[in-house]
Amino acid sequence: MSKSEQILILDPSTDLKFKGPFTDVVTTNLVLRNPSDRKVCFKVKTTAPRRYCVRPNSGIIDPGAAVTVSVMLQPFDYDPNEKSKHKFMVQTIFAPPNVPDLEGMWKEAKPDDLMDSKLRCVFEMPSENDKVNDVDVTKSAPALHVSKPDGTSAPKPSSTSLDDTERKKLQEECKRLQSEVARVAEENRQLKDEGLRQRKALRPDNMVSNSGAMMSKQQSSSSLPSLLVVIAAIFIGFFLGKFIL
Repeated sequence: MSKSEQILILDPSTDLKFKGPFTDVVTTNLVLRNPSDRKVCFKVKTTAPRRYCVRPNSGIIDPGAAVTVSVMLQPFDYDPNEKSKHKFMVQTIFAPPNVPDLEGMWKEAKPDDLMDSKLRCVFEMPSENDKVNDVDVTKSAPALHVSKPDGTSAPKPSSTSLDDTERKKLQEECKRLQSEVARVAEENRQLKDEGLRQRKALRPDNMVSNSGAMMSKQQSSSSLPSLLVVIAAIFIGFFLGKFIL
């Protein structure tokens, strides 16, 4: 097979275009078509592998079939001087009858059996007019949500539905917390009632003990004068006995 023989048809055939600004992932598609009557193996390579994610980056294409390869440019700070460093190459080879190991097949492939198709990367930055148009579209977007003349309202955006869902969740959570507070208040009230009953039950015992102590004090205080009278009578009788004798 000569290198001039067409194995795959690439679309686009020369350039991969990426439109900025490159603050988010930018994806472009590369279509590989197999016009031959044999299976074809392909592999996609790039000079800046850290800047791109290619899926699939290799595989087999059946006769007459096509494969779409997604080339995803990762966010980066655009530098016009760097654009010449971004290039792609698609290597193709007719698949042998049995392909147990694609990596081994690529390592053992002869240069004359390979066909290389090179692609440039073209970066398109939005013009000032495009930026102004984007701003105008963004500002006029709320007008799309005005109710229709026939009385039917326009569908709410997805963010509103998300807000409604979050609101319902918050309402349910508030109800649950209110019921929990009510339950705790009821338990607290029951504990207070139980404490009152216990204090009431302890009051008669305290009264009995206090009354017993008062009676013992009264008895002790009443017995004290009687003792003094007895002692005084003994002394008086002793002295009278001495005088009489």
